[in-house]
Amino acid sequence: MTPEQQKIQELEARIARLEREKSILKKATALLMSEDHERSR
Repeated sequence: MTPEQQKIQELEARIARLEREKSILKKATALLMSEDHERSR
């Protein structure tokens, strides 16, 4: 594997991890928003 291919593989793994983290944060935000909404009633 060339250094370029290795770098691409590392970046693709990083992108996948960041996308998973973003998904988790979106779910957490939605959960917190719904909890705030329930409390404000």
